[in-house]
Amino acid sequence: MCKRKFMEAKVFKVTVMRGSVHMQSDDKEEIMKFDLTLYLISDSTGLTEDEFLRRIEQALQGGVTLLQIREKNRTTLEHYELAKKVKKLTDAYQIPLIIDDRVDIALAVDAQGVHVGAEDMPVREARRLMGPDKIIGATAKRVDTAMQAEADGADYLGVGAIYPTTTKVKTVITSVETLQDICQHVSIPVGAIGGLHAENCDILKGTGIQGICVVSAIMKQKDPRTAAKVLKEKALAIRK
Repeated sequence: MCKRKFMEAKVFKVTVMRGSVHMQSDDKEEIMKFDLTLYLISDSTGLTEDEFLRRIEQALQGGVTLLQIREKNRTTLEHYELAKKVKKLTDAYQIPLIIDDRVDIALAVDAQGVHVGAEDMPVREARRLMGPDKIIGATAKRVDTAMQAEADGADYLGVGAIYPTTTKVKTVITSVETLQDICQHVSIPVGAIGGLHAENCDILKGTGIQGICVVSAIMKQKDPRTAAKVLKEKALAIRK
């Protein structure tokens, strides 16, 4: 891990507008695209904390454009402490940090946003608690729920699972046709999720997605940096 970058992370003020993230440090303001191209969702299963953070940093170096911490089996304190450490990394690389489900953790570490699933807090309530300047992501599997999430204040959608996945006990497959239909009915960015890796995501061409969301395709690889680089190239090609 690059300890120097880890320690010298700056604190950013973030303002979200549709399609862009404004990140302001203590000495200058930087405007970066709200970019779903390569959205990494973390998985610390079976990893030491040092190895987990090493893989996260390598993924950031490889081109991850958005990072979500998803920790379902940690205590609140453990989740909070880990999120603080990851936030230092994402700030150093100027990549927005999203916390899965836990609005309290997101607020406590000043993450750039929160993602809520179908069984989590309603989007409208998450928006009320997080405020207008944070990123709110939502999960959608149907056109009606996608449109409702946008109406309730979501900034982006994660749609899937496109393929079966091992990261969730229950996997409900979303067809590519449904994914495309959702993209045609909402104006916010859509990312495809679920069992995606470099060899199987060409099926998403022409759907209108803005990016791909992955877990194992980066987190379970021996070289997360290279894996992220390859996946980002794939995602960019899919969007053309």
